[in-house]
Amino acid sequence: MTETAALPLHEWETFYVIIGSSAAALTGLMFVVVALTAERRRLAGDSAALDSYATPTVVHFCSALLLAAVLSTPGQTPRSLGLCISLMGVAGLVYGAIVLLRQRRQSAYEPVLEDWIWHVILPFVAYGSLLVTGLCMRREAAVALYAIAATELLLLFIGIHNAWDAAVYITTSLEPRPPDAGSERQRDISAPAAPTPPAAPPADRS
Repeated sequence: MTETAALPLHEWETFYVIIGSSAAALTGLMFVVVALTAERRRLAGDSAALDSYATPTVVHFCSALLLAAVLSTPGQTPRSLGLCISLMGVAGLVYGAIVLLRQRRQSAYEPVLEDWIWHVILPFVAYGSLLVTGLCMRREAAVALYAIAATELLLLFIGIHNAWDAAVYITTSLEPRPPDAGSERQRDISAPAAPTPPAAPPADRS
């Protein structure tokens, strides 16, 4: 295959339509997770936890969507596709390093081994695979297309796992926010006053 020859991407059209639309739809799940987080006291106002766990999950979904868009672009050649994939891999590795620093600095949640695997190690594997695949695209285009598809699925499953894990943690582990003091005062004002018992008649001194 020459450098200017078009890739057989039409064979992957259905695959990337399914993956891309799934990634776009599942991004909406993170809006639900963030909404649940806003109603919980311990994470309210803690942007470091959101930047460390919620935002990267959205980025992984968007990366899967962007990959599907790039692979569905007409007229791609091994050179152009390899450049796009390599740039995405570099950007993902840089962002992964930033996420790692944020996770080490935030104090709202103490990560366990599973968190390091799904939030740090596997994303590094996925974006590192994109970088290597992009560099090898011009020599082994057919094999590289399968590697990109596998990475696409990995990013999608990383996002699904992390979104579900965050939703389960928020709904089962965090304490609900106490009622607002203003609401308590409003309830006290609106509640009917207790009836005053009648005064005892004066004693007869006669």
